Amino acid sequence: MDTINDFGLKQRKYMPVFPKANGKTTVYIEGYPCEDDEPMSATDFHGEQIAGLYEQFKRYFAINEQIYIGIDSFIYYSEGDIRKCVAPDIHIVFGVAKYPLRRSFYTWAEGTAPVAVFEFLSDATARQDRTEKVGVYLKAIGVQEYFIHQPELKKPAEFRGWRQDPSGGIVEMEPDAEGGLFSEALNLYFRWEEQHHTHVRLLRPYLPDGTPITTSLEEHHLKKAAEARAETAEARAEEEVLRRQQVEAELENLRAQIAKSQRS
Repeated sequence: MDTINDFGLKQRKYMPVFPKANGKTTVYIEGYPCEDDEPMSATDFHGEQIAGLYEQFKRYFAINEQIYIGIDSFIYYSEGDIRKCVAPDIHIVFGVAKYPLRRSFYTWAEGTAPVAVFEFLSDATARQDRTEKVGVYLKAIGVQEYFIHQPELKKPAEFRGWRQDPSGGIVEMEPDAEGGLFSEALNLYFRWEEQHHTHVRLLRPYLPDGTPITTSLEEHHLKKAAEARAETAEARAEEEVLRRQQVEAELENLRAQIAKSQRS
């Protein structure tokens, strides 16, 4: 099986379908701060998790130019009120142009809100992430799904998600037997795996059929493995050609000997 091409077929099959937003791409609006004094990630554990998941999302959604992925940047959700602002670790927006990149995301200007938000728990923000941010994201902003995850392996595992139900309420998602959650908005399944060499509990995305979305390093290894298999198959084919030529030569030699003996 050609693993890479097979994944490309599945990627197109499972990619969400959505309408285009009714606003316009907005890189920056004067008067709305786009940075603060906080570092991008709380710890190396968070940095490893954020960078890894962002890369997987960026590579997976690359085939659709109307999907924007924000990382540790501001979302302003009330025009004229700079206090109505959040900065999730990762947010995904459907129906808006992927490029140009934004300094912040303004929901009223773009004409839509993120479909999914991810926060990775830290000591400073964990309480807010579990409580008040649920309402802010799903009610005040209109996000469809909100997820929190604890990436630090030495701390208790915690992966939770909430979504809006059809009546406008908020419901917490029910994990499966492996602790995973399915995102209806993204049409992706998520579960974490323990990486003991980095001490990170890494949240990873999978296609609905269980196919993992690879990192660039994993993709590189897959390509190398595919090339090795192709080289092996080519070498075997060459060996088979040589073997057949040798057999044919031996048969031709045998026929020549029989013909010679018959003449004598």
